[in-house]
Amino acid sequence: MSKSFSDLGINDQLQQGLADLQISVPTDIQEKTIPVVLHQKEDVVALAKTGTGKTAAFGLPLLQLIDVENNEIQAVILAPTRELGQQIHANLVSFSTHIPSISIATVCGGIPIKPQIERLKSTTHIIVATPGRLADLVKRKAVNIQNISYFILDEADEMVTALKEGLDSIIKEIPKSRRTLLFTATMPGTIKQLVQNYMSKHVVQIEADMETVGHQGIDHQYVVVEPIEKLEVLMHFLSSKEGERGIIFCKTKAAVNKLAKNLAINKFSSGAIHGSLTQGIRDRIMGQFREGHIDILVATDLAARGIDVKEISYVVNYHLPDSYDAYVHRSGRTARAGAKGLSLTVIQKEEVEDISDFEEELGIIFKKLKKADAQSIEESNGLLWAKKIFKTKPNRTISEEFRKQVRTVFHHLTKEELIEKILANHLAQTSLGTSKSEDTKKKKNKR
Repeated sequence: MSKSFSDLGINDQLQQGLADLQISVPTDIQEKTIPVVLHQKEDVVALAKTGTGKTAAFGLPLLQLIDVENNEIQAVILAPTRELGQQIHANLVSFSTHIPSISIATVCGGIPIKPQIERLKSTTHIIVATPGRLADLVKRKAVNIQNISYFILDEADEMVTALKEGLDSIIKEIPKSRRTLLFTATMPGTIKQLVQNYMSKHVVQIEADMETVGHQGIDHQYVVVEPIEKLEVLMHFLSSKEGERGIIFCKTKAAVNKLAKNLAINKFSSGAIHGSLTQGIRDRIMGQFREGHIDILVATDLAARGIDVKEISYVVNYHLPDSYDAYVHRSGRTARAGAKGLSLTVIQKEEVEDISDFEEELGIIFKKLKKADAQSIEESNGLLWAKKIFKTKPNRTISEEFRKQVRTVFHHLTKEELIEKILANHLAQTSLGTSKSEDTKKKKNKR
């Protein structure tokens, strides 16, 4: 029988906040972590996959432990990206609706620093921050974190790899007597080193929902393509998922930009985020994705951290990730909160042997997806062409005389006849294009 939040020791005020959010049953990580944080004094290392409720696992007991009579900063929560920082801040504010005396501030990069400095002049009990911005504020003496009692690292595996410099400078500032809570989805060597260097010898290790990535309702598939057909195979897949939301991961910012441009040209409902875009653009695209105004997000690994959207039905690895940990984080964007999801990896022939390494390391099984045949892809491209025409705005600069002449040409055709003729013309042109390229190849071979 599942425990309640009351059984775990959460007070009435926070339970009211959870009830407002229609949260009544703790997840595995919450059930295991909350009593330890509330009733013990040791540092905590919690290993749990994304989408399992880690924010409430540390956020609820932390909110309960804050002394509202003390106006000093008592807790610092670090997140690798602004998006995740904002998500954590929003969750904590929602949980503490019935404890208005608790003050929570968020200080993240990508936005002007002066308003944040002004905000920190007011009473603040908890700071949610990205390492770079907090390190900057500490350097400017705009914030005092020398007396904090709690130091929380969320998505710590991303923090130590991408943002180690800022993290190190912050750790030097905070008291050695603080309590550190570290939450991570994977346990690479860098995390083990951080635990050894910065946490007490008596650490409580918690593991939840970790049976394997494959047992979380994620269907892992791969499809083998030639480089020249990669985009067409992807677009065929996306056409089959019309109306569903998904994320496509690319290795580099340049690849994100190129793919996003191709999707836009083909009228897919999509947007792109990566680290070189301004924070304003990233926020706008993320807002559109969260609210369902766009269906597809093309992103780099780090930019996609903090995306907590439950309705993501698939992720696509347009490039095979460099590490097993990256695959865990990417695939963890789908099948959140008990839902089902698909993780599709698009690879070339020489990468097939890597799939068995991922299977062995992560304890999952990949199914081979049969590549769409030439006719299916041609039909899919035809549908994309039709949608482009449908979405094309009328050209108001055309003269009325010319418009009248064109109408006269089509005057005797029914709508169905016109569609048939336009479609036949389109297919003839694409087939002609294919045969021309084949003829060119034959001529070159003869030479």
